[in-house]
Amino acid sequence: MALILASGSPRRRELMNLITPDYTVRTSNVDEHSIVADTPAHLAQSLALLKASAVAELCPGDIVMGCDTVVDCDGMVFGKPADEADALRMLRALSGRTHKVHTGVCVCGNGRRAATVETTQVQFAPIPEEELLAYVRTPEPYDKAGGYAIQGRAALWCCGIVGCYYNIMGLPVHRAAQLLRQFGAL
Repeated sequence: MALILASGSPRRRELMNLITPDYTVRTSNVDEHSIVADTPAHLAQSLALLKASAVAELCPGDIVMGCDTVVDCDGMVFGKPADEADALRMLRALSGRTHKVHTGVCVCGNGRRAATVETTQVQFAPIPEEELLAYVRTPEPYDKAGGYAIQGRAALWCCGIVGCYYNIMGLPVHRAAQLLRQFGAL
């Protein structure tokens, strides 16, 4: 029985190594844009469940963990920005405000599955326009929900966090480890 992370995210792989080095990566082919949910938190959880389930169908004897992260700004979902204008739109909306980061985590294996969602509140100070313009011209915003990397330059704008820091990076380490223990994967 192998442990499989159903995610291609380099940050998730880095954080997964905090839990265990004994896992492999296999991404799913889930069409994320076709999924709708009543809240951003439910969207993150639904996407994690679909990703884990898709890989688990291909690897029935293994334990599979899928994850998905979304940024929630007053109920509006910010995924990965499509382009510079989209990144600017998101970051301007987050500037000087508190938002939520939701990460859904789902584990499938042994004929069962369990899913949860972790939520962290993040407070950004007002971001000067020249910093925003410089930031969106770097590669950093484009493969991250909300258009920012808390472990990168966006750390300069973060003036408060309530909840799991690692959740903002895409994998709530404590919560994920708890789920994996329930499945005997740790």
